[in-house]
Amino acid sequence: MSQRKATVITVSNRASQGIYEDSSGQILAEGLRAMDYDVARTIIVADDRALIAEQIVNALQSKIDLIVTTGGTGVSPSDVTPEATAPLIEKLLPGFSEALREYSRTKVATADLTRGLAGTSGGSFIINLPGSPGAVRDGLVIIARLASHVLDQLAGEDHPQSL
Repeated sequence: MSQRKATVITVSNRASQGIYEDSSGQILAEGLRAMDYDVARTIIVADDRALIAEQIVNALQSKIDLIVTTGGTGVSPSDVTPEATAPLIEKLLPGFSEALREYSRTKVATADLTRGLAGTSGGSFIINLPGSPGAVRDGLVIIARLASHVLDQLAGEDHPQSL
């Protein structure tokens, strides 16, 4: 099997304006490379529904296997990543987000407030992670647990048969 491709999309007004460095996107890209993904693109966009959706659509059209956003999943007025992502998801996978919240809540009580989505569209797996470096590290743990199986299923591989 060829190496799977991933795109990282950081959603942040401040990072997109160069006010601070995008450490979450860098951590995410490095973590995905360590899992043997070919990180095709890393993108920084402002907290804007249309801009976020445009970048996800570009990745879908490029047949990217794994599309991961970081940022914009909270409850502030500018947090719109789930709203930009939702119309693009064909099959919602709420268990991914539940696993992330479960894994993270013992470290950070506010982890339960993330509204990030996960789901599939065509042959792609789309994941919204929160924007903090810690949440991205936690998200990488859940990606390592689940993404390969999701992508195998999208590629048409059947469930393993039990004896």
